[in-house]
Amino acid sequence: MTVSSNIKTALLVGVMAIGLGVQAQAETEKLVVAGGCFWCVESDFESVPGVIEAVSGYTGGHTDDPTYKQIGRGDTGHFEAVEISFDNERVSRERLLHLFLRSIDATDAGGQFCDRGAPYRTAVFVTGDAEKALANATIAQAEKELARTIVTPVLEAKTFYQAEEYHQDYYKGDNLVFTRFGPKRQSSAYEKYRKACGRDKRVLQLWGDAASFAKNH
Repeated sequence: MTVSSNIKTALLVGVMAIGLGVQAQAETEKLVVAGGCFWCVESDFESVPGVIEAVSGYTGGHTDDPTYKQIGRGDTGHFEAVEISFDNERVSRERLLHLFLRSIDATDAGGQFCDRGAPYRTAVFVTGDAEKALANATIAQAEKELARTIVTPVLEAKTFYQAEEYHQDYYKGDNLVFTRFGPKRQSSAYEKYRKACGRDKRVLQLWGDAASFAKNH
């Protein structure tokens, strides 16, 4: 093979690699939602085929780089939220919104389940008119099916701050933590918290067989 041929082959491989990279990037999208305890939302959506990862964090407030302690006081305006990265060729934004609305109590404006107050409100965060229209249409359909008023707002996306490392993948962690149930492995403590908080019981009460994830717990 001549030098010229080698150069042409190298250029072709490079162009193909760039093309594949652009394609992969185009297929990955993000959806940010707030559904009460971010441990639970993260756990639910990381089980969905097509979801690449779900990251716990904070958004919608007015303080830069907020901490969990600041959020808990309720004076930063932030929601506990989850940023869901997904492959749009395997699962659509519309499908994820459908699942989200059926995994929360979208009729409750004061928090979620046992978690009360501003950080635990529900919301869908959007960028641009197309995402806003899709979110509103999905909420309207859910409201029709539920035959109750849905209070989950559609809000303009703000900076998403990743929560502290110990919050990530909390539901499957193996660290020993001290809880009101005594010392437990994180995964065990998470399951006990989720059950005690009444999340799945309430979602099943609202949605029945349409509940997205509650039947798995």
